[in-house]
Amino acid sequence: MIRAYHKNDLPKMISVWNEIVREGDTFPQEELLDTKSGAAFFAAQDFTGIYLDEQGNLCGLYILHPSNVGRCGHICSASFALSQDQNKTQISEALVKHCIMIARAMNYRILQFDAVAESNTNARTLYERLGFHPLGTIPNGFRMKDGRYENICPYYFSLV
Repeated sequence: MIRAYHKNDLPKMISVWNEIVREGDTFPQEELLDTKSGAAFFAAQDFTGIYLDEQGNLCGLYILHPSNVGRCGHICSASFALSQDQNKTQISEALVKHCIMIARAMNYRILQFDAVAESNTNARTLYERLGFHPLGTIPNGFRMKDGRYENICPYYFSLV
């Protein structure tokens, strides 16, 4: 089940988010969230959705937010975080499809992912299978945790 988060979900959400930040190979963020910054961060999004398994355990989440303002305010972006011990393919696909549905309901026209590391082949394969279009390659656009730079491959999806 995917639903909007509730305040009591925040501790697990922060834990899952921080797992991805610590890995240092998919999120551009470097700062970990704490209780206060996590609550503010997730509340600031247009939508934060969580994936719950049959037992009600939080397995993943996503944030949806504007990518720009004004004349480009119809473009949104999203980030996805999955708990380490989960079936990532099934949960990822469900979260991306839910994100598309919510973005359409919010009258966005384009969903764009700006910082997909070239080595993130699972995400790239999923995005392409779901109809996202690659925009090319930005050489050395992502600094990995180990300090080396890797290409990023932006994607977009038309919501209209």
